[in-house]
Amino acid sequence: MSDLVIGIDLGTSNSLVAFCDQRGPQIIPAPDGRRILPSVVSLDALQGKLTVGGPQTGQAAQPAELTVYSVKRLMGRGLDDLRDELAYLPYRLVPHNVQPGPSDDSATVIPMVDVELAGQRFTPQQLSAVILSELKSWAEAHFRSPVTRAVITVPAYFDDAQRQATRDAGRIAGLEVLRILSEPTAAAMAYGLERLEDATIAVYDLGGGTFDLSILRIEKGVFRVLATHGDTHLGGDDFDRMIVDHFEQDIRRQFGNGIDLDPTNRQALRGFAQQVRLKLSEATQATVEIDLGEDRIYRARLTDEQFEAMVQPLVTRTLKCCTAAMRDAKLEPAGVERVVLAGGMTHPPGSRRQVAEHFNCEIYTALNPMEVVALGAAVQASILMGGRRDTLLLDVVPLSLGIETMGGAVAHMIARGSTIPCHASSLFSTSVDGQTSVSIQVVQGERQLVKDCRSLGRFVLGGLPPMPGGIPKIMVSFLVDASGILGVFATEQRSGVKTSIQVVPSYGLSRAEVTKMVKQGAQNLPADLMEHWLIDLRNQIRMDTAAIEKALASVGDAFDAGARQELLDIIDGIRGMETWTDAQAIQRALQYMNRKSQPLAELAITRSLREAAGQR
Repeated sequence: MSDLVIGIDLGTSNSLVAFCDQRGPQIIPAPDGRRILPSVVSLDALQGKLTVGGPQTGQAAQPAELTVYSVKRLMGRGLDDLRDELAYLPYRLVPHNVQPGPSDDSATVIPMVDVELAGQRFTPQQLSAVILSELKSWAEAHFRSPVTRAVITVPAYFDDAQRQATRDAGRIAGLEVLRILSEPTAAAMAYGLERLEDATIAVYDLGGGTFDLSILRIEKGVFRVLATHGDTHLGGDDFDRMIVDHFEQDIRRQFGNGIDLDPTNRQALRGFAQQVRLKLSEATQATVEIDLGEDRIYRARLTDEQFEAMVQPLVTRTLKCCTAAMRDAKLEPAGVERVVLAGGMTHPPGSRRQVAEHFNCEIYTALNPMEVVALGAAVQASILMGGRRDTLLLDVVPLSLGIETMGGAVAHMIARGSTIPCHASSLFSTSVDGQTSVSIQVVQGERQLVKDCRSLGRFVLGGLPPMPGGIPKIMVSFLVDASGILGVFATEQRSGVKTSIQVVPSYGLSRAEVTKMVKQGAQNLPADLMEHWLIDLRNQIRMDTAAIEKALASVGDAFDAGARQELLDIIDGIRGMETWTDAQAIQRALQYMNRKSQPLAELAITRSLREAAGQR
């Protein structure tokens, strides 16, 4: 079984593992028969060990402050991204300490978070690795053989930081992650929709922590993502939170505002909220009874109508994402032929009804939405194993990628919406004589200036032989692989010096931030282009005037004294224009200077040719 590749749905609330053989994709159960692993990690304070699954696995109940749930929401994020979460989490989040090396600067420090449990710190990747390790052990018990390779799914709008964190978690768990696969695409594959000759489908994926709506075009087994929209901060956790808030308000109404709802009580409320939500997927009402201590028993009943009214704002948010995705795909609702549901939060009948009304088309519900993503990951694993050769996945880059150029401008390399995997290369040079290293900053965003984009990282191409400015030929290449992970490579072609970086962004981007960046890019395009042009012109002033002065020095008295003084005066005037904002005036002045310097350039070239001929 050395060539076995498993598929894993690493979920916010629950996780699953699957494989695919001649019979099709199948969920791998635990040795005790369970098919779903709660994505809950607890610290055994006495033994100092992390355990997974929560009390559902038969373990003793753990204190709330030692139990971590929704770790997927922490992956690749910083404290600023999670401010709204802190009040609801029983465990403590602290800044992740990164010790930069001697050549690092602030752009390379990654402000992620750690989870602190009983004085011990754990990264979200370590906690996710515990979940992955448990699923790996299920597979190894099932096949009675080691399992070392996997396909892991992520929300479609997980950015590069979150995808990298997922891959790192797999590596910690002892898994080689062959592919990071978008959950909506996995859901479509689980249904075998690639067998459709020609169809446009929508995948509505509402899970424990995230929502995605992807529009896919399927043509003869080729999946092409036309558009994707969503919210990396909208899922079952938020629905449960609304139920918890409802319970808390009702408890205070019954027992007074002074009642203490400590972390353990809050954890209990969250557990009851999940049970109520699941029951309301099949029944018209659910009851709850909670012992608050001191002879206080809280009893309540919640109907399906109350629940639907309570969570309507969240469902409306998902439908707005659906509309945005359709707009990006340039489609009307009638252009979608089928809707696939994925994620546990698509069980409630009210949500399904509204989705069906929004798209006015057939909804696929034959497969369990809780299992469909893992099954699709197993199908992709089978493709990578060579078991299937009739399917191809084509995803897209969510935001443009580029590098910083002199003056703070952005040279965009890969445009937003490019189909992945994709590759782009461009030639750059130095601006200073004798430069032996070049700092390359990689950025993400739709704006024309670095200050308006997000820095993804910085690396240095060092060891360059000293050469005049403009002489080195530095080829910079961007490669976005099939998992959406970005690699950047730089090579100085004359010397052969090269370096590369697999970009780990400074922080994660929420879907709202991505939307904001795209919108700002469009709104500010004219002004940004003008500012970019001014930066290019100012750089040209510095390079052209330096080149003319260098040529004047090289020809000496061979150049007419009057013409020399005229050029020096023109150079002084041009340099005084570096602060100007009239780009057209600067361009006209540069053109005039270049015309006036033409005789000098011809003389310098002639002398160089004569010297070269004499040396031969």
